[in-house]
Amino acid sequence: MSRSIATRTGDLGTTGLLYGQRVQKDHPQVEAVGACDELNVALGAIKPLLGRAARDRAIRELLLSVQKNLVALMGELACAEKDAVRYAKSKFEKVSALDVARLDTSLEKLEARGLKFDGWATPGANARAAAFDLARVTARRTERRIAALPAAGRRVRSEVRQFVNRLSDLLWLLAREAEQ
Repeated sequence: MSRSIATRTGDLGTTGLLYGQRVQKDHPQVEAVGACDELNVALGAIKPLLGRAARDRAIRELLLSVQKNLVALMGELACAEKDAVRYAKSKFEKVSALDVARLDTSLEKLEARGLKFDGWATPGANARAAAFDLARVTARRTERRIAALPAAGRRVRSEVRQFVNRLSDLLWLLAREAEQ
């Protein structure tokens, strides 16, 4: 007999963190993990809008690698502070300085092509640009949820904050590129 997704353990408004600690479903860590999950879905929604050209294939590969990073990030954020050392020593993937550098390189390439961060945008020029902008604002919400964690007693590694910040900047530029 297979297990059901409906465990019923959350019926009273709690959910489990990695390694078993139970917290309220509106706990700041659950909010941060949920924001990462929403961002992962928003990135996935962009992929069907990409074509087969070399540039689109490169964007698809970048999005897929970022989605894998987000899954790793969700695992890290779903770990209670008391288990952070255990998680750090685990074999689980973690967002690294190399992942941040990959995003920095992508930003530099877009800026070298003349795309700049210049004021506010009016999203919706086309479906692809709107999808990138939706992912961008989801990334900014994710940043805010992650920034709130230290006040709730959960430290956050600098690479985590940097990764999500760079990602939101990158999505801004990709939206502007899609408008052209």
